[in-house]
Amino acid sequence: MTEDARFEDAAERPLNLGAVDESDLTVLSALAQDAVFPATEMLWRPSERRFALLLNRFRWEDEGRERHGAERVQSVLVVENVTAVASQGIDPKDADTILSLLSVSFVPDAEPPGGHVVLTLAGDGAIRLQVEALELRLRDVTRPYVAPSGHVPEHGG
Repeated sequence: MTEDARFEDAAERPLNLGAVDESDLTVLSALAQDAVFPATEMLWRPSERRFALLLNRFRWEDEGRERHGAERVQSVLVVENVTAVASQGIDPKDADTILSLLSVSFVPDAEPPGGHVVLTLAGDGAIRLQVEALELRLRDVTRPYVAPSGHVPEHGG
């Protein structure tokens, strides 16, 4: 007799997630929360209608934190179908500015499937992406590494 596979039996794997609706985006946003990145690690390619960020993502999904401590991993967040980009409270050319991602949300237009993807940053910054349709990917691109702070991000409130 065989047993069903259990979640506990799974090996830790790199994330490779997509979001094409608001419920997918809720999961993706939770996993990207507290990612940090230099302002220079944003790229918009208008001809490809693609916006990308190279993030140092906190591994919220990591079940082995008790064994090895808090970890981060470099991840790429890609937003497709982008027709315009606007930002507030950030200088994208300032290499010394480190931004912290608080959430990723979607504000639909009156006529679906278009709308705005909003990347809310700590310190009142934001990036707003006009999209023709919701399509995002979050993919880990390096091995996890010990978080330089050694701590799990905290949110007061």
